[in-house]
Amino acid sequence: MPSPASDTVPPMPARPALELFLGDVVRLRRAHPCGGTDWLVDRLGADIGLRCQGCSRHVMLDRRQLEQRLAGFVSRGDPAMSAAVAPRPALEG
Repeated sequence: MPSPASDTVPPMPARPALELFLGDVVRLRRAHPCGGTDWLVDRLGADIGLRCQGCSRHVMLDRRQLEQRLAGFVSRGDPAMSAAVAPRPALEG
């Protein structure tokens, strides 16, 4: 009998997911090659879109990589703006 898939999947971490908002400005542990250190969060989802504040280069990082590389928040975005673009559940009917 094959083993259940739950035997091969690592357990979920005990800590909650990092709360990010559109418009957050974050500082990562290493500087970008242009010398910029601050990044604007411009896309949320499984991957996080970041735009360098120095050269406007756009990169995508998965949430886990961002959590590992995050040094801190420079400024926080607007939670209402993030909620406005969040997917809505399908209507029943």
